[in-house]
Amino acid sequence: MRVVVLAGGVGGARFLLGVRALLDDEAARSTSGGQPQIQVIVNTGDDLTVHGLRVCPDLDTVMYTLGDGIDTDRGWGRRSESWQAKEELAAYGAEPFWFGLGDRDIATHLIRTRMLDAGYPLSEVTAALCERWHLDGSATQVQLLPMSDQRVETHVVCEIEGARRVVHFQEWWIAHHAQPPVEEFVFVGLDDSLPGPGIVEALSAADAVLLAPSNPVVSIGPILAVPGVRAALRESSARVVGLSPIVDGAVVRGMADKCLPAVGVPVTAQGVGRHYGPRKSDGILDGWLVHESDTADVPGVEVRMVPLLMRSPEATIAMAQAALDLCRG
Repeated sequence: MRVVVLAGGVGGARFLLGVRALLDDEAARSTSGGQPQIQVIVNTGDDLTVHGLRVCPDLDTVMYTLGDGIDTDRGWGRRSESWQAKEELAAYGAEPFWFGLGDRDIATHLIRTRMLDAGYPLSEVTAALCERWHLDGSATQVQLLPMSDQRVETHVVCEIEGARRVVHFQEWWIAHHAQPPVEEFVFVGLDDSLPGPGIVEALSAADAVLLAPSNPVVSIGPILAVPGVRAALRESSARVVGLSPIVDGAVVRGMADKCLPAVGVPVTAQGVGRHYGPRKSDGILDGWLVHESDTADVPGVEVRMVPLLMRSPEATIAMAQAALDLCRG
C-alpha cells in the first residue's frame, strides 16, 4: 500500500500518526510481505527566515510529531524546550519579538540553514534532518516531501492600524493573532516554483491519496497551487479522499475560519468540500469525509459521515481507516 498524504500544521501531523499506526497494523496482519509506504507532501508556504535561520514550521511539526519529539501540549516545537536564546535576543532588542525559537529547536534551523547555504535543496536537507528522527513505523516507511525546493511564502494583504499592508502569514497569525481582516492571500514565488522532487512520481504510483484535515487555504492551498501538483493529483489513478477540518461549523484548531471567508468559502464541511470540488469535473476529490454530526452535499463526490475528532490514538486510527476504506472503494 502506497499512501500519499497532503498535509500541513498540527492537525495534519496528528492525522499522520493514525495513518502510520493503521498501516503498521495492517502490515502485521498481512501475509503478503510487502512494506507499506507513506509519502507526505508538506506545505512550505509558512516558511520564513528568523534571526538569519530558515524555519520550516509545517515540515518541523510533521517531523517532530512522527519522530516523537513534539511538545504535545502546544502541538508545535520541541518537548522539554527551554528559551534562554529567545530571552537573550529580547534583551538585545532583536526583532522579531513575536516569533520565538526554542533552544533545542534552534539546532534544527541551524543545520537546515547551513545546508541550504551550502547549496543543498530543501528536499535533500529535509531527508537529512529526518534521518535523526526515525519517522518509519514498525513496518511502514515514511518520507517527507517539501511541496517545492523553490522558496514559496504565503503573505497576507490586510489592513493593520488603518493602513493596507502585506505581511508574512506568520506575522499575521502570531503577531496580530489573525485579527486583521484578510483582503487576499498571496503565494510569493509561486510562479517560479516546481513540484518538489518525487512528488509527481509519488502521486502517479499512489494506491491512495489523502487530504489531511489541514487548513484548506494556507496548508493544502499552497501545495495545490504549485504548478504541476494539481494536474498530477488529478491524473493519479488512485482515489483522492479528503477529511473535513470543519466540525459542527467550527474549526477544531487553527484559523481556517479566518481564512476561508477571504477566498469566498463558507466555514462548513460542505463549503470546504465544494471548494476542493469533484475530480469528475475540474476539482480534486473522489471522496469526502465529514463529521458524524455534519451533512454535506458535494455533487460528484462520495460523502461519508464518520467521527472526525482526534481525541485519542484510537480515534485517529479510525479516521485513517475510514479514509482508506473510501479510497479502496
